[in-house]
Amino acid sequence: MQPVYKRILLKISGEGLMGEREFGMSAEVIASLAAQIKQVRESGVEICIVVGGGNIFRGAKEASKGMNRSVADQVGMLATIMNALYLQNALEKIGVEVRVMSGLNVPQVCEPYMYRKALNHLEKGRVIIFAAGTGNPYFTTDTGAALRASEMQCDALFKSTQVDGVYDKDPRQNPDARRFDVVSYNEVIEKRLGIMDIAAVVLAKESKVPIIVFSQKEKDSLLDAVCGKGRYTIIK
Repeated sequence: MQPVYKRILLKISGEGLMGEREFGMSAEVIASLAAQIKQVRESGVEICIVVGGGNIFRGAKEASKGMNRSVADQVGMLATIMNALYLQNALEKIGVEVRVMSGLNVPQVCEPYMYRKALNHLEKGRVIIFAAGTGNPYFTTDTGAALRASEMQCDALFKSTQVDGVYDKDPRQNPDARRFDVVSYNEVIEKRLGIMDIAAVVLAKESKVPIIVFSQKEKDSLLDAVCGKGRYTIIK
């Protein structure tokens, strides 16, 4: 199959790494994701990744319990670094050259994020995993994904979810939920469709980066979406 995009950013939620577990990481799920990422890279697509940390720690949730929000978000950012290192290891085991770049400075385990160095990694054919979101509290990893996709001049932002696109309500709880093949940024914002936080959608709109929402559960779903096949929703 022929890819539609030359350079993409893949956003993976922390929850998407858990599989059937209630906490932590599923080795099977991460191995499957790594195999799909390798497929896409070998098809000639440059790929960078933003991974969440909700499988380990959710800053906003803990802040609602009385924890200082800035501290809670910093802990959440550290959780994303843990996930990034785990995914890096899975990719390296199958022969993919990877660099983890963090918005927080943790030089013993990963590189600090630098714009020009990140572009250089992509141009050399390496996969980049961006960890620690934007490096600032009060911003989600969705916003971090939209920011990095804009900075890296990506052709699209691919949002990996547990459902096959954008719905007007949660299809797992509402059998009558309406699915969109294509939806505008403005409609997502005005109807608060909830697939990404509003700041991320606004930034993607301003940068003219389309968002492709697809299910990570289906075999080869990422490669299919990159090649314009399968089921997904385009936000543009």
